[in-house]
Amino acid sequence: MRIEQITSRLAREVAEREHYMHRKPVVSHAFGLYDAEELVGVCVYGTPASRHLQLGAYPSDPGKVLELNRLWVHDRMPKNTESWFVSRTLGQVGSRMVVSYADTVQGHLGYLYRALNFHYAGWTDMERKTARYDYIPWEEGAHSREAFRSGYKERVRRRPKVKYWTATGTPAERRVIRKGSGWPVMDWRQEPPPLEHRQRGKG
Repeated sequence: MRIEQITSRLAREVAEREHYMHRKPVVSHAFGLYDAEELVGVCVYGTPASRHLQLGAYPSDPGKVLELNRLWVHDRMPKNTESWFVSRTLGQVGSRMVVSYADTVQGHLGYLYRALNFHYAGWTDMERKTARYDYIPWEEGAHSREAFRSGYKERVRRRPKVKYWTATGTPAERRVIRKGSGWPVMDWRQEPPPLEHRQRGKG
């Protein structure tokens, strides 16, 4: 197996086709995993869509925040291929605070990130008393934001996503990022992520 940088266009095409979200991601850095000449995986990093996220994650320099927003590896690849792949791409994105989310709707809790020694930062909306709601658009595959433009067919209670982050760069750069992080470092054993909305410290 080998890892190569790939074009944004190829990364978006493969991610849209193979990843469960079936949407094209924002691409800042994209890497392909090859088995001989066959592309068997993609790892994509991009600027988060939310400026609020960046400000919360790294208040002193929000532009340093990068999101690992798509990861796909062919099912036939050996166990631990995903962690091997991601670990080798992290060293190629420069000095960054890299964030990512595990989607509980898909049954993901972030075992990959734990294997990579990412910091566990809890779950989305964990400071809120009540859950948010998402609006499901009529158009198949459209983002929930589109529901307000085209109308929606269903309102569903938002499930939490599990938050993880790590620092990249030289050892000195990583120390600075860890010190300046606005996201906490929590113990997932003591405060495991819920599968339904729950305020931190409640229930």
